[in-house]
Amino acid sequence: MGARLGDDGRRMTELVLYTYWRSSSAYRVRLALAAKGLPFRSVAVNLLEGAQRSAEHVARSPLAVVPCLEVDGEPFVESVAILELLEELYPAPPLLPRDPRDRARVRALVEVVNAGTQPLQNLSVTEKVSADPQARKEWMRHFIARGLRAFEALMNANAKRGVTGPFAYGEAFGMADCFLLPQVYSARRFALDLTGLPRVSAAAAAIEATDAGRAAAPEAQSDAVPDPLPV
Repeated sequence: MGARLGDDGRRMTELVLYTYWRSSSAYRVRLALAAKGLPFRSVAVNLLEGAQRSAEHVARSPLAVVPCLEVDGEPFVESVAILELLEELYPAPPLLPRDPRDRARVRALVEVVNAGTQPLQNLSVTEKVSADPQARKEWMRHFIARGLRAFEALMNANAKRGVTGPFAYGEAFGMADCFLLPQVYSARRFALDLTGLPRVSAAAAAIEATDAGRAAAPEAQSDAVPDPLPV
């Protein structure tokens, strides 16, 4: 098969995303791809059926997780690394601000979710916490609330520095938004009260209203099914 050519005659990179409709980490990458207007092929990996543990998937993603993004057949894993790669390969529109201090503050928001919140709600973790679905739910609600409170506090601090606008960090959609909305989605799924998080709630609403937000939404994915809420 010959190389695909874009409208300008240049060779187009082939992007293949291994994803699961309700994975918050995969949701982040879908948001970034949509925000940058990058076409990709989606390959569903059903986490509830254990498809992530197949030898074929583990060969591309050694931790047996999604997302994995193949770029011209080369696999890349971990959502932060994938978004940084997309930012370098396709710098426009940018997901990170230009000023180094602003970039550091955006990356801090990213890591509040990526390192301090979402890993504690992974299925591999909650299975070790308890066999009781209610105990798992309370565990997840505790750590999601803790993480979103920290995110709100950082947004408040950034506002005092003059960072204003509808999104997680200013006037433009960016990398922090790719991490915030999936975490808010999880919070809503587990009936977490967000009334004390006005900046987080407003930013999530702004992200959802974008074309990228609509395209990347879990329910808009081809592998989406009615949610039985397993924890």
